Amino acid sequence: MEAALFSPSSLFQEAEDHDEQADGCQSPSEQTFVERIHTFPGMDLKIREFSFHHLNANLLWPGTFAFCDWLVQHKSLLIGRRILELGSGTGALAIFLRKSFGVDITTSDFDDKEVEENIAYNCRANELEVLPHIGHSWGDVFPSDEVDWDLVIASDILLYVKQYPNLINTLIFLLKCYKQQDGKALLGSPFASELADASGKVIQLQQPAFLMSWKRRLGKDEQYFFDGCHDAGLEVVHLGSRVYYITQRKTQ
Repeated sequence: MEAALFSPSSLFQEAEDHDEQADGCQSPSEQTFVERIHTFPGMDLKIREFSFHHLNANLLWPGTFAFCDWLVQHKSLLIGRRILELGSGTGALAIFLRKSFGVDITTSDFDDKEVEENIAYNCRANELEVLPHIGHSWGDVFPSDEVDWDLVIASDILLYVKQYPNLINTLIFLLKCYKQQDGKALLGSPFASELADASGKVIQLQQPAFLMSWKRRLGKDEQYFFDGCHDAGLEVVHLGSRVYYITQRKTQ
């Protein structure tokens, strides 16, 4: 097992290398792994990563560490809420949040057995019960009618532009069909705390909501996603530190 002796940002180049491989012909049966110790706020986690995966759910991306720091500073957004993580990859973010705050969190990624089994492996490797998991490819029919997650989170999931419409469709479903766990719809119910956006304006966060950290890729790609959200009736607010708050746009 390796220790992660590199800076999280050093994964950027490795990630780009894997992007180039993603269209290749390597068989999933040739799968190999590497285990690393990664340092998170207040703890070290042992995370097994795929050396390569045909669905690109293989590496612990740099944005995960920055998002963890941000969430620790804003933990009031997490406590007492049911959380769904999209694009969980290795499961490291969900594992960190569960161990740090005891949150009720469900992982989700491509409907792929290898990805699901690796998240379960990482849970057990860090002395944690296996977290609930939903295999779901964005844009497909969601496999559950029980949409009761108050908060949906993700880190560095905007990898392929062609997947943006599918991701937006999944977000619309999760936000529009939300019902509180007791079955009572709470669209527009406020969170316990207020936050300032990137301009300093104080906003009252609503639930359900999507919180997304995006550190991995800059440039025009992001505007395609944000424009798609706007066209679909979603509101996007930059909270600073490249963390974005996305909800259904309020109608007058």
